[in-house]
Amino acid sequence: MANLLYRLGRLSARRAWAVIAAWILVLAAAGGAFLALGGSLASNFSIPGTETERVNDRLTEQFPELTGATATVVFAADGDEFGSAERAEIEGLLDRVGEVDGVTAVTSPFETEAQRAEAEEQVTGGRELIDGARAELDAAAEELTNGQTQLDAAIAQAQDAGVYEQAAPEFEAQQAQLDAGREQLDAGLAEIEAQEAELEHGSALVEFASSIGTVSEDGRTAIATIAFEETLFELPDSVKAAVADVLEAGDIAGVDIDWSATITASVEGILGPGEIIGVVVAGLVLLIMMRALLPAMTPLVSSLVGVGVGVAASLSFSGLVPMASITPVLGVMLGLAVGIDYALFILNRHRKQLLAGMDVDESIGLANGTAGNAVVFAGSTVIVALVALGVTGIPFLTTMGVVGAACVLIAVLVSITLTPALLGLLGTRALGRRARATIGADEHAATQATPMRTGRALGAVAVAVIGLLVLAIPALSMRLGLPEGSSEAPDTTQYQAFKAVESEFGPGMNGPLLVVAETSEAVDDTEVTATQAGIAAELMEQDDVSAVAPIVVSDERNVFLFQVVPVEGPSSVSTEDLVRDLRSLTPLAGDVSLGVAGQASGNIDVSEMLAEALPIYLVVVVGLSLVIMVLVFRSLLVPLIATAGYVLSLFAALGAVTAIYQWGWLSDLFDVHEPGPVLSFGPIIIMGVLFGLAMDYQLFLVSGMREAHVHGMPARAAVVQGLRQGRAVVTAAAIIMISVFGGFVFSHLGMVRPLGFGLAIGVLFDAFVVRMVLVPALMHLLGEKAWWLPRWLDRIMPDVDVEGASLERAHPVSGAASTRQVEEPSRS
Repeated sequence: MANLLYRLGRLSARRAWAVIAAWILVLAAAGGAFLALGGSLASNFSIPGTETERVNDRLTEQFPELTGATATVVFAADGDEFGSAERAEIEGLLDRVGEVDGVTAVTSPFETEAQRAEAEEQVTGGRELIDGARAELDAAAEELTNGQTQLDAAIAQAQDAGVYEQAAPEFEAQQAQLDAGREQLDAGLAEIEAQEAELEHGSALVEFASSIGTVSEDGRTAIATIAFEETLFELPDSVKAAVADVLEAGDIAGVDIDWSATITASVEGILGPGEIIGVVVAGLVLLIMMRALLPAMTPLVSSLVGVGVGVAASLSFSGLVPMASITPVLGVMLGLAVGIDYALFILNRHRKQLLAGMDVDESIGLANGTAGNAVVFAGSTVIVALVALGVTGIPFLTTMGVVGAACVLIAVLVSITLTPALLGLLGTRALGRRARATIGADEHAATQATPMRTGRALGAVAVAVIGLLVLAIPALSMRLGLPEGSSEAPDTTQYQAFKAVESEFGPGMNGPLLVVAETSEAVDDTEVTATQAGIAAELMEQDDVSAVAPIVVSDERNVFLFQVVPVEGPSSVSTEDLVRDLRSLTPLAGDVSLGVAGQASGNIDVSEMLAEALPIYLVVVVGLSLVIMVLVFRSLLVPLIATAGYVLSLFAALGAVTAIYQWGWLSDLFDVHEPGPVLSFGPIIIMGVLFGLAMDYQLFLVSGMREAHVHGMPARAAVVQGLRQGRAVVTAAAIIMISVFGGFVFSHLGMVRPLGFGLAIGVLFDAFVVRMVLVPALMHLLGEKAWWLPRWLDRIMPDVDVEGASLERAHPVSGAASTRQVEEPSRS
């Protein structure tokens, strides 16, 4: 591999313009594919096989018209309640929304409120009618009783007078009339009782749903619902954009219009001010390190090309593969971070060789064959870690891992082809003017290292381990969940809509549950309302239920759908408990089975499955770490140290994420206006990405230690020698990583922030505490034992020359004169 990369580096440097043109064409092709084939992105997440998905499948089967995505539009009056003119304008705007292709229905808040009021009036009117009918029947009953009394008296008189036999036919006729009247009365009473029971059931349903409103009590806020033809994952961005355009154009005087995330979720917001600032900081770090503009720009250019190709190419598949809205963001984060770092590793090696006096083309080839070989290996570890997300069995997470891995792969390919091409154009200008004047000087030769003191090593181990363990404590109380509108930036329309609904209609209206009740047999047509009322009554008896409303009944009258509004929001602990309580009610009296779906239900299922997948994935990652490190360093203890350090930095990072985003510590500093559960797939993404990056830093630092030791340097002195050689570039690389990831901490996308913070703080802990403090200290304490490997294992293991040491020995540094002969005029 090293020799192949050496030849590729020299070829790229000599055919620089051809390589650059090829990457420009690839970038254009990826962009064109995205524009032509790109589909929609979803803000919701689902996992096949969960209880929520089972219920959703049943809903699709029974009520296909209800399976499309829905969105909420909130209208808020600036002053008094909505007037007739404002209501008319809102109705007109909703009519225009309903004309958008892909929208199946729009529910007017005023029509819904009128229907609710009408239902209440019908209940009141029904009671009045029944009371009137009962009064009439009571009067008729009294007449029948009086008639019967009179008839009985007449019969008695006839019998006393001895004339009963002559009058018997007349008496029998009168009795028959009275009996017929009694039968009619009984039938009327039965009907009244049935109507009364039906009315009571209907009245109960109205009462259960009384707190579900679409217009606030003060008449200043209204909620409209938009139903789409496609599901959340299939809803095209074009439809969302068309609806958003209509709403944005709806300029109604004195009325603020906001809408939910269903309409806003798209690829917009991938790069914002925070992300750009992170890239600028990375550029400043490069400029300070290189002390020249052109070489500092080289890693930035390479990474931006790689990000463009990787993200655009990945998004071009979004029309074929369901893809979450955060997926391309992960690609951007990884592509920028590793793209800059990998190009930096190659550039740094090239600059050192130039200073030592090597010819430009030879130096580019050798840098590509040594540092580039390490880049390929390091990138492979990140790719494997990301692709391994597939072991979780969670489709959207697998897609995220594949997209992230594809972006890292592109970053590696760009680093070993485009970076050498750019270096070929730079020539000796890869060094600053002052540095070029010192090419070949003795000051660039390596000096003998002095081992660290054992007492210092012991202190470093104690401080590092205790510090990381303390930082990891909050992770013990970590709750997982998915973001809601309150986690978005306060100036976004989805945040405004979420808060308006919460304040005017209650937090539960932001995440109502769908409860499917299924009877073992079809219910009689006359018992539908009674069945609904009975089920709703049992649902209302549960703690933390604010309201229950029937939605629809299947044609076979065996499946009943209800909307259940919790007391608190979709990510609250009480709502999670409510979902579990409702599921545990099955079966209800009468052999009625319950199923629960909806946002809160889906969040719980997704979070629980991710929590179950975390230990499995951690075992896979730790196993990979041990195998990879044993192959690279030909040691058993070094891999154990590397893996233990990774686990410490991982849990310290998760502890910091929990403290800030769940507990609300330093909330003002990190703009956490609504602390809540940690992003459910955040820990597993942080786990995978941090593993790859930790192995990168381990490789670039410890391989230098191993090389020095293999060449005869004592083990403890080799530790300092390797640390001295690699810490400058690893420090710069880590600061760049932290800057890029840190830029996403203030992203406009709520779910991106904890992910960016977790990766940034994880790199900080791993690079500066674990790799530069803990690992060198432990290796010093182990001394020669650090490199122990059983002989039988040494014989069967392949020789993995990650740093390209054999290639370096075949291409020794030439004299300074050869470099000076190709030196170009300074332009820095």
